[in-house]
Amino acid sequence: MSLKNLSVKNKIPKILIEKLDNKKVNLLYKKFEKSFKLDENFIVAVSGGSDSLALAYLSKIYATINNLRSEYFIIDHRIRSESTSEAKLVKNLLKKFHIKAEILTWLGKKPMNNIQSVARNKRYELLFKKCKKNKIKNILIGHHQDDLFENFFIRFLRGSGLRGLVSLDKKTKISGINLYRPLLNFKKNDLIFLSKYIFNFYVDDPSNRDEKYQRIKVRKLIKGLNGKGLDKSKLYKSIINLKDSDETIKFYVRQNLINNTHYSLKKNKLILNQEFFSQPHEVVFRALSDSIKLVGKKYYLSRGKKIDKIITQIQNDAFFKGTLGGCIIEKVNQTLIITKET
Repeated sequence: MSLKNLSVKNKIPKILIEKLDNKKVNLLYKKFEKSFKLDENFIVAVSGGSDSLALAYLSKIYATINNLRSEYFIIDHRIRSESTSEAKLVKNLLKKFHIKAEILTWLGKKPMNNIQSVARNKRYELLFKKCKKNKIKNILIGHHQDDLFENFFIRFLRGSGLRGLVSLDKKTKISGINLYRPLLNFKKNDLIFLSKYIFNFYVDDPSNRDEKYQRIKVRKLIKGLNGKGLDKSKLYKSIINLKDSDETIKFYVRQNLINNTHYSLKKNKLILNQEFFSQPHEVVFRALSDSIKLVGKKYYLSRGKKIDKIITQIQNDAFFKGTLGGCIIEKVNQTLIITKET
């Protein structure tokens, strides 16, 4: 829908439309609108960083133009002492721009190790609860192109396979909820520009400079490679090409699941026949991983090393029974039965 249309412009609050009159802001919004096609209500996760504030602005315009309900949630992890005051500051700032936000607080004791991963899981847990309560099945998160590169290098250094290397997708489905990343083709500098120009503010989280975190080490590595001639546009193209290859494998994984499994919804039991394990290793690996996730009703896939170990045991042992991802996995004759642990 064209923003030149007067009736469309009249829908958008004046303070928002005035910013949209800026040529660069307008171009960035058009880029967002072109890459993000959704005709359903959605939730937006706002951290207060430049990426999420830019997303809040762009998505508010999009929702208003397309007559969609958009809800905004700020997660207060309470990991840093200033997080609560920052969350309130972001909420009040958004309110001035006709963006109503609610603060969701992570209560309870915080872990000593792996805190970023645990915090991410808790963040999704809080957002998923809101989705189910408000009958919305779409969440927008502010991952951008730099996050895509960082994820690629982190997974590369871990020895991940193809799926891990390209694991940041524009759309991911978890437990019936769609996670959208509409900023994956946006550069970080453009999002900083939007936050500064529109809100004249964004939260600068000190943990983004703390090298005890792997992501920050990788960020510094990429910055060093930039100085040595790394071409990000070519890296982006390589990742997109890898994603295309990944889609091919996904096709054969789906075929394996369709042709060689039987799922009982009533019993939440999955039976895998002998042919399931006669496919190429990567197809078997992914299909088994997806099967365990389905029956175990987990947000995330089990670790690759554990899946590989179970595949080896299944193929080499006449009898096998084990547990993984909240499931009991048992080999019976030439079939594998997966049931949920009670």
